[in-house]
Amino acid sequence: MAFAQKSNTASAAFLASLMLVAPLALATHATAQQAGKVKSSHGSWSIVCDTPAGAPGEQCALMQNVIADDRPEVGLSVVVLKTADQQARILRVLAPLGVLLPSGLGLNVDGKDIGRAYFVRCFSDGCYAEVILDETLLTTLRGGTTATFIVFQTPEEGIGIPVDLSGFTEGYAALP
Repeated sequence: MAFAQKSNTASAAFLASLMLVAPLALATHATAQQAGKVKSSHGSWSIVCDTPAGAPGEQCALMQNVIADDRPEVGLSVVVLKTADQQARILRVLAPLGVLLPSGLGLNVDGKDIGRAYFVRCFSDGCYAEVILDETLLTTLRGGTTATFIVFQTPEEGIGIPVDLSGFTEGYAALP
């Protein structure tokens, strides 16, 4: 499972996945910063494409930007992409600066706890958590209606930010 559960086995699997993905954070940071061009919309999701400097071709991602209902200063960018070599799928979430990093990013889908991912890096625009989007998590997102990402500003205070999954399945299928 891509999001770490509380067991040691799942934590080890998550950390192994993270080690595979962490180098991609730097390589694709510039792409995440560029607005790109919206190629298509699928429910609440958009496919955004751009050709980064030095890249052999266009790179696309499935994206949704959301803001917490009760905390307008807390927003997330949720990005799903396939690596240029088509060997991996990545779920990347950009959270605002000021989140409590050790608590990580929680995820539940339709009320079911999926687990937590650790933040891998912070830049001037916020902090990134990313995981390999394995088949189990992909199936969960495709079958869900709402994914709630939880960021923490204190160890006791989690802020749940709902992400509408309508259009996710179609958008993912259209992602080059």
